Amino acid sequence: MSKQNEDKKPDLIVFDEKTGRYDASIKEYGTNVGAPSITTTNVKTWKNVGISKVNHMLKQKFNELQEEYDRMMEEYKWNDLIYNTEYNFEPIIGEIYHLYEREDASIFLSVIPPNSFKQFKCLGSFQLTFEKVWRKIEEEKDIETL
Repeated sequence: MSKQNEDKKPDLIVFDEKTGRYDASIKEYGTNVGAPSITTTNVKTWKNVGISKVNHMLKQKFNELQEEYDRMMEEYKWNDLIYNTEYNFEPIIGEIYHLYEREDASIFLSVIPPNSFKQFKCLGSFQLTFEKVWRKIEEEKDIETL
């Protein structure tokens, strides 16, 4: 027999040539024929569920940001309109003012409430905040609670 055949071990023998030891008992996996086979797990389903959840979460966050942006742009438009409209008084922070449109399409700000000032179209009621931002008051009950 040649030297090469003497050093070769059968396939069922677990021999570590670096350490020169039989080490089947310390392996993390089964080494005999009856041991369960080592297979890779299918992570495709796990990935698809993860992708679906992440996409849903990101879409929801995007929609929230889009709604916030739309509210901010609406507030900007109203503030731009009010600051560029006609009024001959200095608005007081916390007070409620009403925006009206005349028949000639000119716009003005007034302290007179819509139920007392029917000859002009009321565009909305607003309150000046301490940051000098005009906040639109959506309903009559908002006006009553202030």
